[in-house]
Amino acid sequence: MIKFIKNNFLLGSLILVYCLFVLLLQVIINPNPRAETHEAIAENHYLVHWSYGGSRNPSRWGKISAEYVLCKTGQYQSPINFDSDNFERKINSESTPKPLKFNYQRIPLTVKNNGHTIQVDYSGGSSGGSSMEIDGETYRLLQFHFHTPSEHTVDEMAYGMELHLVHQNQAGNFAVVGVFIEEGAENYFLQQIWDHLPESEGEKTLEKLMVNAYNFLPENREYYSYDGSLTTPPCSEAVKWYVMTTPIEASAEQIEQFMEIYPMNARPVQPLHRRKIHHH
Repeated sequence: MIKFIKNNFLLGSLILVYCLFVLLLQVIINPNPRAETHEAIAENHYLVHWSYGGSRNPSRWGKISAEYVLCKTGQYQSPINFDSDNFERKINSESTPKPLKFNYQRIPLTVKNNGHTIQVDYSGGSSGGSSMEIDGETYRLLQFHFHTPSEHTVDEMAYGMELHLVHQNQAGNFAVVGVFIEEGAENYFLQQIWDHLPESEGEKTLEKLMVNAYNFLPENREYYSYDGSLTTPPCSEAVKWYVMTTPIEASAEQIEQFMEIYPMNARPVQPLHRRKIHHH
């Protein structure tokens, strides 16, 4: 009996030591779990399925999972409409312009179809330190992706597409730059990505094909800024939004090529509530 108790005690001690070792290993591997979680949010690594149509469409996102409740109850949700008739009341155009400082680098193209959009990854060691600076705060570029039609609207009118450049600072907070895409001339830099679109879910990496997110910014750097959220579940708030006022162009064929994969992947505009929009 005593031998049995000693054996059980020894076994329990070994299990305890193993558990402590696993916990210590997790801390060493991931010293900043909050940042990793937020990056997973940005890349839509959530288990509960959602969609833009059917029974799991945007109007039901807040009901299909407790993790997505902000999609229904949040007061700082994105996207929104920019109403030019109310600029004087809603937009502080007299604020001191705060230029966005972009430090984007060329990287090998890694493009993926994640089941909701086409995404180009900038995270990881190949990002080249690409970042954006605003108000002295640096946000590193994680990825950029596309929506059709545009999620934000101007005077309730949508553009053909919208590009989102997703950034994150050291505290784990997000800043997203939105770029409208209107129908016009063929976009050479966009076509480099379009030539390698994964039509089904998956990822492609082309080491010899270099892309630079800087090529998707308009020359005019005026922008709207406001406090919002992710436009996909879990609709997390405290996201800084910077939407460029001037669109870039893509041909009708290029927009149609994206729509062959995703005919519609845009969340409807959300109530502004009492938020302020600034025009810089």
